[in-house]
Amino acid sequence: MRSRTLLVAAGLTAALAVASGCAPADDDTTATPAASGGSASPGTAKCDPANLKTVAAGKLTIATDEPVYEPWFKDNKPESGEGFEAAVAYAVATKLGYSKDQVAWTRVTFNNAIAPGKKTFDFDVNEFSITDERKQAVDFSAPYYDVTQTVIALKTSKIAGAKTVADLKGAKLGAQVGTTSYRSITEVVKPTAQPQVYNNNDDAKKALQNGQIDGLVVDLPTAFYITGAEITDAQIVGQLPQPSGTPEQFGLVLDKGSALTGCVSQAVDALRTDGTLKTLTDKWLSSVQGAPTLS
Repeated sequence: MRSRTLLVAAGLTAALAVASGCAPADDDTTATPAASGGSASPGTAKCDPANLKTVAAGKLTIATDEPVYEPWFKDNKPESGEGFEAAVAYAVATKLGYSKDQVAWTRVTFNNAIAPGKKTFDFDVNEFSITDERKQAVDFSAPYYDVTQTVIALKTSKIAGAKTVADLKGAKLGAQVGTTSYRSITEVVKPTAQPQVYNNNDDAKKALQNGQIDGLVVDLPTAFYITGAEITDAQIVGQLPQPSGTPEQFGLVLDKGSALTGCVSQAVDALRTDGTLKTLTDKWLSSVQGAPTLS
């Protein structure tokens, strides 16, 4: 349940900057094949499992956080393939030529996954927003999901009837620390009250239920799940406008300069072209009905 954007410090070492030559270009969040570290397509010799330099030979090691939540994963079991991101991960694996029993899952915290340093996974799927800051430390695949941030509130909250962003100016809003949700509060809403930050969405939801905050900002699918299944006396207030610049998108995270980046990006692009991403989005993520955009 997390649309998360931990902004990696801009002052990363020159060595990381040099390494970026094998990563997506910083000004291209669509991660075209050439910018993603390679031009080979899934099924070509370069992208054949026998030639891919994976963490474990003959296996594709995929990471995510502990725990993970619906609608991205189901019952905190990514290996089931149930939930949008679990399904996307297995679809990418299939495009690359790996069967389900050749996929190994590992757990890596969100912050560690996007920190500089050698990775213990081939790619990580965990609602990572593609940002220029993060590209200094890791590679991203082509985007697999376009994100909208959403405000939810208890039905009794003073902002329950908000129609505009201006109506939220005096509200105490909260979000998980280091996330795009938090950045949307500070950059889009710019409330007069100091935003509240929480270590995870469970703590943030408790704060909303206890009346410690007026509203909670999360991504749209998460907002539907929270209001529909977890906090039934809460409602969606509305979607926030996108911050300026490139729309927020989720991408798979890979090691900086990974030899796999080009092949993984091509797999994601192929899933978009053949309609698989749309099918998975329709199956696992709620529609936008009942979530007006705040002007």
